Amino acid sequence: MAQGTVQVTHTGTSRWRRRTGEYPSLAAALEAAGDGDILTVAPGTYRENLVVRRAVTLRGPEGSAGSVRIAPADGVPLTVRASATVQDLHVEGQDSAAPALLVEDGTPELMDLRIVTRSAVGLEVRGAARPTVRRCTIDNPAGVGIGVLDGAGGVFEECEVVAAGQSGVSVHGGAHPRLERCRVHHTSGAGLSVSGEGSGLEAIGCEVYEIKGTGVQIASRAGAHLTDSSVHRTSADGVTLDTDAVLTLSDCDIHDIPENAIDLRSRSVLTLTRSTVRRFGRNGLSVWDPGTRVDANQCEIHDSTGDYPAVWVSDGATAVLDSCRVHDVPDALFVLDRGSRVDVVDSDLSQVRNTAVSVSDGATAQLDDCRIREVSTGAWFRDHGSGGTLNGCTIDAAQTGVIVTKGADPVIERCTVTSPAEAGFYVSAEGRGTFRGCRVTGSGGYGFHVMDGCRTTLNRCRTERCARGGYEFGEESGPVVEDCTSDESGIARPGAEPATATLTATRTPGLLSAVPAQSVQSAPAPAPAPPNEPVRNSNDVLGELDALVGLDSVKREVRTLTNMIEVGRRRQEAGLKAASVRRHLVFTGSPGTGKTTVARLYGEILASLGVLERGHLVEVSRVDLVGEHIGSTAIRTQEAFDRARGGVLFIDEAYALSPEDSGRDFGKEAIDTLVKLMEDHRDAVVVIVAGYTAEMERFLAVNPGVASRFSRTITFSDYDPEELLRIVEQQSQEHEYRLAEGTSEALLKYFTALPKGPAFGNGRTARQTFESMVERHAGRVAELAETSTDDLTLLYAEDLPELP
Repeated sequence: MAQGTVQVTHTGTSRWRRRTGEYPSLAAALEAAGDGDILTVAPGTYRENLVVRRAVTLRGPEGSAGSVRIAPADGVPLTVRASATVQDLHVEGQDSAAPALLVEDGTPELMDLRIVTRSAVGLEVRGAARPTVRRCTIDNPAGVGIGVLDGAGGVFEECEVVAAGQSGVSVHGGAHPRLERCRVHHTSGAGLSVSGEGSGLEAIGCEVYEIKGTGVQIASRAGAHLTDSSVHRTSADGVTLDTDAVLTLSDCDIHDIPENAIDLRSRSVLTLTRSTVRRFGRNGLSVWDPGTRVDANQCEIHDSTGDYPAVWVSDGATAVLDSCRVHDVPDALFVLDRGSRVDVVDSDLSQVRNTAVSVSDGATAQLDDCRIREVSTGAWFRDHGSGGTLNGCTIDAAQTGVIVTKGADPVIERCTVTSPAEAGFYVSAEGRGTFRGCRVTGSGGYGFHVMDGCRTTLNRCRTERCARGGYEFGEESGPVVEDCTSDESGIARPGAEPATATLTATRTPGLLSAVPAQSVQSAPAPAPAPPNEPVRNSNDVLGELDALVGLDSVKREVRTLTNMIEVGRRRQEAGLKAASVRRHLVFTGSPGTGKTTVARLYGEILASLGVLERGHLVEVSRVDLVGEHIGSTAIRTQEAFDRARGGVLFIDEAYALSPEDSGRDFGKEAIDTLVKLMEDHRDAVVVIVAGYTAEMERFLAVNPGVASRFSRTITFSDYDPEELLRIVEQQSQEHEYRLAEGTSEALLKYFTALPKGPAFGNGRTARQTFESMVERHAGRVAELAETSTDDLTLLYAEDLPELP
């Protein structure tokens, strides 16, 4: 075939009708060709503006990739308007106002093309076109690499934009392409840009890098979904969302970004799953404006290169982090401005140079079952209106565990601060806060340090081994303190052994304040000293158990065990053999169903029967047992077991000791140590392991050595609406409130409609509902000039909080 000619194989319905012809130009060949014909182009440069109108195959010669150049002086070099196949061509555009390759209709296949141009767009797809583009390269330092617009779509596989003067891939006008295993780099605009209502982009296994601008930009009600893709080495933000944009990132990696790794504004929504954000100069996640929201699940944010918080939430935005890790950053989470909120569940915040969680300017933070370690400050609630809840969290190796200042009013429940350098909990400058069931161990300063003028409430809190003392309160107006204790805490005196002290709660008019007992010089003991209170009669303890709302099956199980132990004791006294009763138990069920309360009562019952020496409860979780270095886990587990001698060792979320992807996890060492201790000291400690039902079943199935140590499993069912109502009624009676006519019915409807998802807290939810009603009641009554007893005590249906 002579150079500059086009050989056309005309294909009919039968083979005998096939014929071949040669044409002097591509335009002539295309004019003569019919559907199904194959046009093979001889090597050379063709200065023609080609339009493909039929379903033909247009290709260069085999084995000579790039030998055919389509390079007219101006206009569009190649336009495709049919379901044709175009392959092995080199397309060059010269017109700055026109695309180099334009696809306007059909479902063509474009393969192994190289587009080199300095035009408006390298490859443009528009209208009804739905091409499949494979292994094509676009080099357009003057304009857009790939443009998809006006409702078009298509699939781009293993394509590469090697340079673009504007966006690498631009999608707008309701277009919706799909990119698979594509690379976009060296652009002077966004790597991927999607804008306009109805516009969307799906990218799988793609890479966006070396971008002079933003890596991925979604705006103006557009959406995108990136899977298994990476964005790195940009000059601006890694990913931006603006004005009702929606983006999902799954299994993605955003790294080496000098500005914000991901920035959201103006009601945009981001869903982030199993993705990594690392090495960023400003914020890893920057979330702004009311209605803007981030939902991150199983993600990791780490290795900040600047001095900014890893997660920044402000101006009424919301962020949710579930099972995430944030580490090696200056600050982990900053949430500020009224209406802004972060919810963090089962996440790790570690190696934070300053503050792990900072809440200010009226914002709210809720952390459930999180682990905070190696930080300067675990959580800081800074000013009036700022608050939220820390529930079941652990803070280890911080300078200060939690700081509350300037009128902030958080609720801290069941949190443990271990080895703080200065204080476990510090409240100053008229800070408030409610601390329930919190514990501080090994503080270098005080356990709880509350300054004058702080309206703080401490309930059932405990300190151990605090160098300067368990509790330090202001001299004039101290906090409200109920049932708080301080074991093994004291102030070292010159020339003396470390002292130990016990704090007991005493009531003063209008105030409960902690009063330290006289310090006694003694050597530290391996376990806390026995309490001063006499052991209650078993019937009294069982009466308290019976008074709990619901839990009928649990009460039957405990009474059965109690009866067996009591009869066994009487048989021994009569000289008869007593049946061996394994006292270790498994508690399964959702949070807030009373597992910890029943464990405490069970210990008291065993103590009243003489089975246990003290019956006290020591509650631990994975963080208390598992160390970070070889050998440290056995030491921690032994220490926890020693603290529980004569009582009950309650291991919450015990399944965390044996994660499904454990690898070299030290949890197995804790289990092995625990099994041996349970065998060696079977009469000294009762062990109860607890957690969600499905997870506990898996835990026992993969650890038969542990399962064999437990006599039975007790399941704690979720509370039904009637039982939740009874809890609120009990709370009202206890706090001297009454439910007005119709309020009980409204509460029943409220609890029936309340979502029962993973965040549902059962009894805790009922108590929180009562507390919200009291707050709304206070706001309503405070506006009355004069109040009656009914005004001060009656709670109405209007006091109910809004359904979440």
